[in-house]
Amino acid sequence: MGAKDDEGVPPTAPLSGISSSSPQMMVVRSSITGPKRFVRQQVPDSILNDPALKRAMAVLPSNYNLEIPKTIWRLKQAGSKKVALQFPEGLLMYSLTICDILEAFAGIEECFVLGDVTYGACCVDDFSATALGADFLVHYGHSCLVPIDMSLIPCLYVFVDIQIDVQDLLDTVKKNFDPNTKIAVAGTIQFSTAIQAVLSRLLKENYHVNAPQAKPLSPGEVLGCTSPSLRSGSVDSLVFVADGRFHLEAFMIANPKVKAYRYDPYSKVMTLEEYDHQGMREARMNAIKRAQGAKTWGVVLGTLGRQGNPRILAHLEQRLAARHLSYTVFLISELSPTKLALFFDSVDAWIQIACPRLSIDWGEAFKQPLLTPYEAEVALGFVQPWWRISEGLEANGASDGIQEDASRTCKSASDCCGSVAPDASSEWSAVETDSCCQKQAPDSKEKENPMLGSYPMDYYAQDGGPWKSCYVKPPVRRAVPRSLGVGST
Repeated sequence: MGAKDDEGVPPTAPLSGISSSSPQMMVVRSSITGPKRFVRQQVPDSILNDPALKRAMAVLPSNYNLEIPKTIWRLKQAGSKKVALQFPEGLLMYSLTICDILEAFAGIEECFVLGDVTYGACCVDDFSATALGADFLVHYGHSCLVPIDMSLIPCLYVFVDIQIDVQDLLDTVKKNFDPNTKIAVAGTIQFSTAIQAVLSRLLKENYHVNAPQAKPLSPGEVLGCTSPSLRSGSVDSLVFVADGRFHLEAFMIANPKVKAYRYDPYSKVMTLEEYDHQGMREARMNAIKRAQGAKTWGVVLGTLGRQGNPRILAHLEQRLAARHLSYTVFLISELSPTKLALFFDSVDAWIQIACPRLSIDWGEAFKQPLLTPYEAEVALGFVQPWWRISEGLEANGASDGIQEDASRTCKSASDCCGSVAPDASSEWSAVETDSCCQKQAPDSKEKENPMLGSYPMDYYAQDGGPWKSCYVKPPVRRAVPRSLGVGST
């Protein structure tokens, strides 16, 4: 399910497979494959136009769409009595006010706030909410990465769309870019409405502009770990709408050849942003090379909400077993150099299944190599290193799609230099005993350059590599039956 399709919750708790794409619409998916059925779910006027509710909402910021009437309607539909609210730290200041409003107008008996830090939608904590007896969870500030039909209790995602000065953003783009410049417009989910508005108006003025998409995210949406990877030459410049750099850096890592500009919607200033691609790639390359000599491995499954994906853990366990390596699984809510240093004498290298940016941004602070699932695939020899790509692949460029270079996996014996282990397989690809990613044909020319290939930022992308944490399966292409001609028998 896409980010927009998963926004709501079922009208009653026992139903599943139902999600909301807008405050007025629900998408009903049949258990049998077939077309979607759209059912009207208009918030009643008795809620929308309740004078007392409007007075209570007046204390909240008017430019933040916290979707209070919609939330009240959903809680009433579900018959919820105990509700958990989850906020990123920037919205916690409004949490108790929202609790008071929901208790007063939604007919619930208790509303409480989950106090653990929330970095993103990967941290949606239906586990803790359920353990505390909640029958409904409202998650604020992020799009839907974990589909609502996979949560233990009904869950509503409130994106918290923020109204900004769209005209100023439009004027800023027009003043700084020629209409012939190929522009990509993106940002965080809070500014999605503004991004689409600017995109539409620029297209009407014949600008070459688009909002790149990494499904299941919305067009133009970028996460700190997931970004579209653009074809070389398809975009000259990026205009990124955000008040910080964290999400923008994911786009820059995935597309190092694209000039990146950040428009701050609060200061109304646009700045040219830079990133130390060489330093980052060299640091990650060195960590991978150090890990290649490791004999004992530690695999961390993050327990902060749903950061840790058990499916990735199972896949990595198969990879380590195929290489006959010893490993131990650790359950940790938040990683720190001090915590992992306690195992310095017993663990040679770490793989963390939590957030890729922990390794990218903070990996050098750890004594032993701290790899992402993607980097583990490279270290173990199942994926070709981005810094050592056959000369024939170099033309793809570092900002091209990752499927051509950095994510090349050996999926069959014919693809590999060695044989494929008959009893070692995973959900994505066969596990080979001698990796084609560690061997090259005798006449193949190799180059070692940290900037040579693509470093993928596709952790939640639907078409990401075998290290992805996306809960959405790629669409199945169905064969179209061939029609018989008039003279056929």
